[in-house]
Parts: sequence; structure tokens; C-alpha cells
Amino acid sequence: MGLFSKPIKSMDDLFQHMLQDIYYAEQQITKALPKMIAKAGDPQLKAGFETHLRETEGQIQRLEQVFQTLGQQPKGVRCAAMDGIIAEAEEIIGDTDDAEVRDAAMLAAAQAVEHYEITRYGTIIAYAQQLGRKDVVGPLQQTLEEEKATDKKLTSLAESRVNRKAA
Repeated sequence: MGLFSKPIKSMDDLFQHMLQDIYYAEQQITKALPKMIAKAGDPQLKAGFETHLRETEGQIQRLEQVFQTLGQQPKGVRCAAMDGIIAEAEEIIGDTDDAEVRDAAMLAAAQAVEHYEITRYGTIIAYAQQLGRKDVVGPLQQTLEEEKATDKKLTSLAESRVNRKAA
């Protein structure tokens, strides 16, 4: 069975596995963000991470509502991709002595997280639609839009400020 908690035999099984995957991923993000907030030197970057932490907590609540709508208890399954992104970010951040370069590295790591979340939520929404689960599309779509907006904010912050200061 590998990393999966149970065999995936149907599209519904895959849909549920993906929900469990992103639920775990969001929880890991809430553990990583306070460390990034503490290490961020740029005030706008720090504020952006603080905002994203609050958003992520809301996204977890939304996922719990989706599980409830599906008649399931919220449950996560280990997400090797998110674990890898966070581990890589921690390694790079730990190896960076210059505060401005560290800010650029953390911002890049945050964007890697956002890009993963955007692809995962997009896939989950497509599966929900295919399975006729329109009742859960709204909350998932709201989260997807938040993830896209966060990515745009991070890009703007990188281009206008953080990467320039690090260069």
C-alpha cells in the first residue's frame, strides 16, 4: 500500500485520499509558519506570513466542514510532498546567514507551498465535480482562490522588495 492508508480502488477513494493529503499538508503548514514568522526580518514578509497562518487555520476549518458534509471524521494522511517542501525550506533557511537572503529563501519556500496547494485544490475540485459532489466544491473553491491570491501577493513582495534587498 505504500504511503496510502488504504488501497485506492476508485475515483472516490482517490478523492478522499487527496482530501486527507491536503488536510495533513495544511496542518504541517500551520506548524512551519510560526518558525518562518519568527525568522522573517522584512516587516511586510512577517505580516504576510502572519496573515497566511490565519488563512490556513480557516482553510483547515473549511476542510473539516467538507469532511463533515461527506459524513467523515477529518483525518490526514502523510503528504510526502509537503514534508519534502518544508524539510527543504528548513535546510535552506538554516544554511543562510544573511537575513535578507534568508527572507528571499523563505519567500521562495512559501511560494513552493502555495504552488503545491494550488495544484492539489484544483485536482480535488475537479474530482468532486466529476463525482457529482457539488456540495463541497464551494468551500474548496474559496480556498483555491485564497491560495492563488497569496501566491500573487508573495510574487509582488518578492519582485518589489524582498529579492531586491537580498541581491
